[in-house]
Amino acid sequence: MLRLILCCFLLSTAAYAETRVPQSQAEISLGFAPLVKEAAPAVVNIYARIVRPGRASPFQGDPFFEEFFRGFGSTRPRVQNSLGSGVILSPDGIVVSNYHVVGQATDIRVVLADRREFSAQVLLGDQESDLAILQLEGAENLPYLTLRDSDRVEVGELVLAIGNPFGVGQTVSSGIVSGLARSGAASGNARGYFIQTDAPINPGNSGGALIDVNGRLIGINTSILSRSGGSNGIGFAIPANLVAQFVEQATVGATRFERPWAGMAGQPVDADLAASLGLGLPQGIVISDLHAESPFAKAGLQVGDVITHVDNLEVNTPSEMVFRMSVRGIGATAQITRFRAGDVAVLDVPMIAAPNVPPRDPTTLSDRTILPGLTVERINPAVIADYNLPLSAQGLVITDLGQFGGRVGIRLGDIPLVINGQEIDTPRDLRRALTNPGRRVEMDVLRLGQRLRLRFRT
Repeated sequence: MLRLILCCFLLSTAAYAETRVPQSQAEISLGFAPLVKEAAPAVVNIYARIVRPGRASPFQGDPFFEEFFRGFGSTRPRVQNSLGSGVILSPDGIVVSNYHVVGQATDIRVVLADRREFSAQVLLGDQESDLAILQLEGAENLPYLTLRDSDRVEVGELVLAIGNPFGVGQTVSSGIVSGLARSGAASGNARGYFIQTDAPINPGNSGGALIDVNGRLIGINTSILSRSGGSNGIGFAIPANLVAQFVEQATVGATRFERPWAGMAGQPVDADLAASLGLGLPQGIVISDLHAESPFAKAGLQVGDVITHVDNLEVNTPSEMVFRMSVRGIGATAQITRFRAGDVAVLDVPMIAAPNVPPRDPTTLSDRTILPGLTVERINPAVIADYNLPLSAQGLVITDLGQFGGRVGIRLGDIPLVINGQEIDTPRDLRRALTNPGRRVEMDVLRLGQRLRLRFRT
């Protein structure tokens, strides 16, 4: 049985590796030991410290009650400790981990397998992708892993997961690639496209390495699907191709991960849609909305078209589409396969950042209004992307609540439509409507695509 397992292990190596059966009893007895010996030093333990600010006293700033109720209602800052793993990607100390491990940390300590310790700072983090790129301070000549093209990973490949589960120390577990293109399946902050594996992953493994049998990094372990909290053999890893794009942006000085802007909304094609659209199989995503400035619209795509492939790779959910565009990167051109009424065409679509035109023109209301400090920006494609607004959104969006906005029910991202019967299209309209509006205020806002009415007294 052992001989059969090891033969399968050797036959699953990448194309460029030599495929052969074990030549001696010594080779058979080695198992994964040479692979682990080479790869494990590049996987690190991360200890992150997060200081949460305490709650301020409601009497803070009051000239009379602040002294009388000193300390009432306030709390001390809270310190949270986070434990996770990371992977060294360059000899000068570029490390990748999960955002939920280090993203909000005030102090990060990285411990190597040989017990060396380094302080680290976050170069680039993104909560949506759940990835963070770190720089170790004073590091040089470190062991590191190379990235493999994760689009060439196949279901059934043998993989190893290396990390620090439950803080017990560096641990290696083995399994196979169980599935690809898992979108919307992972828990936590991460959304998008994942590699699924049955290699046991537990708390503390987050940010650790998922490697192939040649020691190349194919993914960053990020989450598990479990009812008990322990490993049930369903783990998810963020593909190495997305990690490569993060490293590229971090090393050129980006402090925020920039995704190409689609300016498009769509939905997966199910069996009923496929039949109505004339598709032989349910595949791709059908475009349901397009912004006028969308690069897809300018390339000739229309509402009702079906996108089946990006760069000759299948896309079947909006999350996969976002992943493919993110991997391609701003400034590149993607080949989009489009299906329309029986016709298939391949179109070149430039990957661009969301246009910041017309200018945002941030405007903050003065103390003469009933909501001082409330800040709005003019809606443009960049604002739509930042606040996840509907593609058809127009007018203004609230970007700062000021002193009292939260108390009257306003939220960040709300779009003011009407105040006391007066339509709001410009900052001047908003300022006029909130200056001496009377005792009662009725404010209609668009929130998450729904129209709501807020009522409050001045």
